Amino acid sequence: MDEHGFKELNPSPQKGLYSSEHVVSGIPMPKTKRVESFSPDEWEEFTEEYAYSLIDSYQKVLRFGGAGDKGLDVVGFINGSAFSDGWDNYQCKFYDHALYPGDVWLEFGKIIYFSFVDEYTAPRKYYFVAPKGVGTTLSNLLAKPDELKKQIREQWDEKISTNISTTFDAPLSGELLSYFNSFDFSIFDSSSLAELIIGDSKTTFHAVRFGGGLAMRPESDPPPENTTYNESIYIKQLLNAYGDCEGEVVQGLEWLEDHDRYKKNFQRQRERFYHAESLRNFSRDNVPLGTFEKLQEDVYQGVVDVCESDYKHGFERMTETVKQAAQLSIDSSPLKSVTSIADKQGICHQLVNNNNLKWVENKDE
Repeated sequence: MDEHGFKELNPSPQKGLYSSEHVVSGIPMPKTKRVESFSPDEWEEFTEEYAYSLIDSYQKVLRFGGAGDKGLDVVGFINGSAFSDGWDNYQCKFYDHALYPGDVWLEFGKIIYFSFVDEYTAPRKYYFVAPKGVGTTLSNLLAKPDELKKQIREQWDEKISTNISTTFDAPLSGELLSYFNSFDFSIFDSSSLAELIIGDSKTTFHAVRFGGGLAMRPESDPPPENTTYNESIYIKQLLNAYGDCEGEVVQGLEWLEDHDRYKKNFQRQRERFYHAESLRNFSRDNVPLGTFEKLQEDVYQGVVDVCESDYKHGFERMTETVKQAAQLSIDSSPLKSVTSIADKQGICHQLVNNNNLKWVENKDE
């Protein structure tokens, strides 16, 4: 620093920052910061995903919305599908700040009033969920049920009584006051952003929303020794293709025992089919519904013209089609990083199983 207070410029990014990924995508944003920056529409989508992550914890999970929700948002039913079987409520609120008590006085009032009039039983737990979390004041109140009760009572006339409904007031008196006094205010709590993200990580939406890559894919199981019903169509087409090449009608798998060339090819095709089945199963647990089907459609569009070209026989058609599949680029698929050549080739046999491709048109049954 010189005598005037100036110093030489010396930008110094944190150690290890320079990588090809950073050049392409920039510095990764922490997941909590990403949630905090969500738009209202993104928050709505995210809360739907979070609700989906709760399914394993409850008998049933439903989302209530719109006017007249009576204080309900995401409801997890504990032992059945009725409020009387026990339930938890997740109240998802979108604000550009951490929740203040003033943001949610009415929500406290709704749950108390509508459980009082037997619209539903009181929940086991009631969680506030917000993109910027719960502020210190509200967090402290939630940790002190007696103080929370006191302050809700103080706010009832001004913030709650006339706002529960547009058609009636709900003054805190008489039987409602007695119910209020006996109400368990310890049910109110909040879910942190970390808890939301952990929940979302258990869903198939997480990798698409937050990035970071897919989980490691398990090795594909080898084909079982005996063929299964699920393989019947593509196997029939394989046998037709072999027979078409040899000028024979192949009636069953025993034909392969005397044709070693085709026996080895048959084993490779089955392995490829089971690779693709493994990828299908992986996709169900790791990416949104329909992702694998979109990959199948991309493979179909990439090979169908090759498949429908003229060939001397069906074996040549099959060979050229799976060869084309191996060369396809699938850069647009979220499954790109876990998809192998064998997967793309095996998808051809899945397409045959679905009657989208055929090796021998006039011999298929």
